[in-house]
Amino acid sequence: MSNESRSNLILGVSFILFSLLLIFVWIPLDTDSGILEKVRRQVIIGDALAPTLAGVFLLIGGFILVVFERNAPDQSEIDLVNLGFVAMVVLLLAVSFLVMRYTGPALVALANLTRETPLEYRLLRDTAPWKYSGFFIGGTLMIAGLIGLIEGKVTFRTIVIGIVAVLAMIAIYDLPFDDLLLPPNGDV
Repeated sequence: MSNESRSNLILGVSFILFSLLLIFVWIPLDTDSGILEKVRRQVIIGDALAPTLAGVFLLIGGFILVVFERNAPDQSEIDLVNLGFVAMVVLLLAVSFLVMRYTGPALVALANLTRETPLEYRLLRDTAPWKYSGFFIGGTLMIAGLIGLIEGKVTFRTIVIGIVAVLAMIAIYDLPFDDLLLPPNGDV
């Protein structure tokens, strides 16, 4: 451990830059509506609300690192082990997002093998169980995988935590709203 390590500063500035890019470039280019939308004199949640809130939390975390933790004495050096861990996290997130994106359509394709009249995922993406399949499997993989990566092993407990966390997100984000599509169903 070195007192001259700049890892908190580098990490904080990286998060600030990423969150600004996310909030002001990526989200506006990727969403069809704003944060809140007024439709027929009724205010509804827009497509940009959830990712913008995530970007704001990243921005706050980056500022906390830069302002308060920049000169913390217990910073580790940036080395190949740290960069390897970050690469594993990025790989796990990428695989989880791919699983999330393609699980629903793959399950419909499998169901079509046994049907005379084919189903189309785009028409089913807002009906149970189809709308939950990718979010549930990909989300469980992501949460259990991240916990397993940090703990060094995947256990039954980490899988249960992943399942419970994803079910809680479904209960919070999907059940109360009639017009909200869980990721990635809005893009399919």
